[in-house]
Amino acid sequence: MISKFRFPIRLKIMITFLCVITVVVSLIIITMANLFNNDKTTYIRDLASVIALHVAEEANSLLQGYHQKLRVFTEVAYNEKLSSGRKREIVASLFRNFDDFVAVSVQERDAEPVMVYDGKALEGAGLEEKDLTKYLKDNPLSPDRINSVPVYVENATITARLPLLLVATTDVSPNDGTPVVITAMVRLDALLSLASRPSAFQAFIVDSEGVLIAHSDVDRVVQRATADWIPNLENLMAQNQLLGTTIEYEHEGNEMIGGFAGIKSSDLLAGVQIPKAVAYLTARTLLNNLVLLSLALLIATAVLSVFLAHRLTRPLEKLTHAVRQVGKGHFDIFVESPSKDEIGMLSTSFNQMAGELRGRLEELRGAQAALVQSEKLSAFGQLSAGIAHEVKNPLAGILGHAQLCLRKLSEDDPMHNHLNIIQHETKRCTEIISNLMKFARQEKVEYEPTDLNDVIKHGMAIVDHQLSLNQVKIQMNLANNLPEINGNANQLQQVLMNFAINAQQALDGKPGVVRLTTSKTDDGNVLLVFADNGPGIPENIRHKIFEPFFTTKPAGKGTGLGLSVTYGIIKDHNGEITIESELGTGTAFVMKFPGIVDDIVMASSAA
Repeated sequence: MISKFRFPIRLKIMITFLCVITVVVSLIIITMANLFNNDKTTYIRDLASVIALHVAEEANSLLQGYHQKLRVFTEVAYNEKLSSGRKREIVASLFRNFDDFVAVSVQERDAEPVMVYDGKALEGAGLEEKDLTKYLKDNPLSPDRINSVPVYVENATITARLPLLLVATTDVSPNDGTPVVITAMVRLDALLSLASRPSAFQAFIVDSEGVLIAHSDVDRVVQRATADWIPNLENLMAQNQLLGTTIEYEHEGNEMIGGFAGIKSSDLLAGVQIPKAVAYLTARTLLNNLVLLSLALLIATAVLSVFLAHRLTRPLEKLTHAVRQVGKGHFDIFVESPSKDEIGMLSTSFNQMAGELRGRLEELRGAQAALVQSEKLSAFGQLSAGIAHEVKNPLAGILGHAQLCLRKLSEDDPMHNHLNIIQHETKRCTEIISNLMKFARQEKVEYEPTDLNDVIKHGMAIVDHQLSLNQVKIQMNLANNLPEINGNANQLQQVLMNFAINAQQALDGKPGVVRLTTSKTDDGNVLLVFADNGPGIPENIRHKIFEPFFTTKPAGKGTGLGLSVTYGIIKDHNGEITIESELGTGTAFVMKFPGIVDDIVMASSAA
């Protein structure tokens, strides 16, 4: 089984760069850790500030995302072009896509809020719609309060089984133009996860009143505990909107280092804190680990670089040698490459190219032999046309004498019937030779309104004798009132003759039948089906039979050009051709031509 996994060269280059970058970053971190040993307090203060800013930025992204999703609900709710049923469908889809959302409510003035919610989420938490409605009534929001910040949020947890965050926005009622309050109850999972992410630091998020929005201790969030241990919270909220701040304070009898950063899109504050003693211990452990890690990375990078260099250059050397051999005309060459990257793909493509070149060389040799045979047939065709011209004159003399004799004999004379047969067969021979000369005559291809039924009759008259000698009968089922097509009768006769001769050769002397059927399609096109009861065409070669010089006949019996020319003629007539064949049953060539109706050529159904 061929593995679909590929290891692209760009990934190898990326890994190399990552190794180098990792070494550089490791050296920088080691330097930073050494500097920290000289001034541990400064390092921890800066680190706390950086982590606080990071938490604030991630929280800001989450809150802005919730706000934008809430605006999507708002646009759907107040879109007058949508029907109520369509709105319900869209809202249901939004709840499936915004899986953090539990409920969305719309409240105009003092009216009861209109709410849509995730029933499964509420049921799993043991809540009902009335619980959320009661919370909104007990904690009313005014548009002014919501609009005081870009994104208004508050802790709206009702039960410990489903911690919730309330996100609010406003809009204008399309009914009376009054402000409308739109709120969403969102799961606190993402913010709680964000608060639990720093391993050495304890992270939390509080609102302007000090109420915990997110904390590593979920119970404190559920209880809406306040961060009363933070000194000068109001000053931090007012002054810390853009840059992080680090302060030292006491919490639960421990000296703490805390970093704080404002969340830009709301009136929330992100903070992290760490006991001083733990911070110093962590720093020493971090320094030792970084030293060992940096040494390991240096060794691994050196080994990996040597390995990758060998993996990259060895296949290229093989390909270079193989290209030189192909340049010398040696196409029987194969390049092995176990890699699954672009070099492996290049080796595979090279092997395919070499194989195709071998095939093309064999095809060129076959084409050369076929062209020689084609020249022979061309000369034979010219000779046949000359012979037909010479034979036509004696036939005219025979026909004339037979007609003169008929005039002198009465119908009761025994010779009268014999002379009638001579006259009939001579006329048939003359007609066949006339059609053959017309077919063999070189002429400029011109298209004109053509009756396909007439073309079929004249074309079959040319090959009728040959097919009869080989026990092949011709059956024609030609539709009446068939639309004319814009075509060239001589070329169309060539198509029919090619099919007829091929059918006779496929039957290989066995009795058979060829059927020609015409009909008119519903869209005004003309359908011609040429079918035989021969051995059929194997499925593995059906896609090749219209290719130039492709033939299943032995050398000297075919050039492989007949069906290729036939295909070109049909395409020149804006026609289509398909093959229906079954082994042991026969083959049908289905041709469709645009019909002419009121001097307008109908477009084919495929167009």
